[in-house]
Amino acid sequence: MFKEDFYTSLKELAALPGGPGREHEVVKRVVEQLEPLADVEVDHMGNVYAVLEGNRPGPTVMVSAHSDEIGCMVSAIEDSGFLRMERTGGMMDSLLTGRKVNVNGHFGVVGVKSGHMQTAAERTKVVPIEELYVDIGAGSREEVLEMGVNIGDAITYISDLDRFTNQDLICGKAIDNRSCCVIIVELFKKLQDKNFGGKIVGVITVQEEVGLRGAKAATYKVSPDYALVIDTIACADTPDGNYYPIKIGKGPVLPLLSGGGAQGNIMAPQMKDLIVSYAKQTDVPVQLSVTPRGTSDLSAVHLVKEGVLGGAITFPRRYSHSPVEMANLQDFEDGFKLLEAMLRDSENWGDMNFV
Repeated sequence: MFKEDFYTSLKELAALPGGPGREHEVVKRVVEQLEPLADVEVDHMGNVYAVLEGNRPGPTVMVSAHSDEIGCMVSAIEDSGFLRMERTGGMMDSLLTGRKVNVNGHFGVVGVKSGHMQTAAERTKVVPIEELYVDIGAGSREEVLEMGVNIGDAITYISDLDRFTNQDLICGKAIDNRSCCVIIVELFKKLQDKNFGGKIVGVITVQEEVGLRGAKAATYKVSPDYALVIDTIACADTPDGNYYPIKIGKGPVLPLLSGGGAQGNIMAPQMKDLIVSYAKQTDVPVQLSVTPRGTSDLSAVHLVKEGVLGGAITFPRRYSHSPVEMANLQDFEDGFKLLEAMLRDSENWGDMNFV
């Protein structure tokens, strides 16, 4: 039943709008789901903390996932009622034109010049965001304001979660990273017997897509002994390129190197070995990844205070940062199994000193 329950929950959570800094609806729903299961708190940024104490001594383990999705913000309102926008996160110009969008609760579309009026050159051109506009059906600036839409309001894709004929395959917007928010809720449901050591702090962070901002504040507050960040990760198992070997349906991914330069993370080898050992115990397939492209909250988490020993368990997705992100339910089921096994045994993780 995991896959069915997971899909149902994700379909609801992914449908909610929640661009960076505007995650309010997602936070509200996650809090409603977690309050019967743990002690829950929300900080002024919007980070959610759910605390569950085990029935024996052990470490404090933070398990985190981010709630925001890529999006845009209204940057200007034309006298004619059309909106201009600025991106928040990795919105691609090429995927904006002609899309249905949510603008502060109102239906809208990103306008597209009629094909009948485009020149041959225009038909092959990617229109930059500076030239794009959003139509919410208003005829004037005054009408826009009367609708309750103003500068700074969030713009996110409208794209419901759907399943392919192969029922394990799902597609829609915000799989990155509402999928892992669902996993945290499901973990807390499973751990209600408190059969684990120490304390588990489930954290739903904000503003990951614009610089891992919520994770920095959240990790400082929790000050965990260990951290496990769960997220999705881009894969290239499609005809348009395969520069690193990650595929959907082949298990969770351990990003041993993520991000480039000063902004990334090199996973501690002792944490990598720990995760791999539990994957073997639970017969969960894992994929190893080394790529300078993309990152996760772990890049911020591991640098807080004196440094936090952490690892990332991520889930492969096709068509990243698009309204048609695609993933495999089996990967999430495998990852859930791995995470549960680790958390139930955290007091036995042993010595993970650097030397």
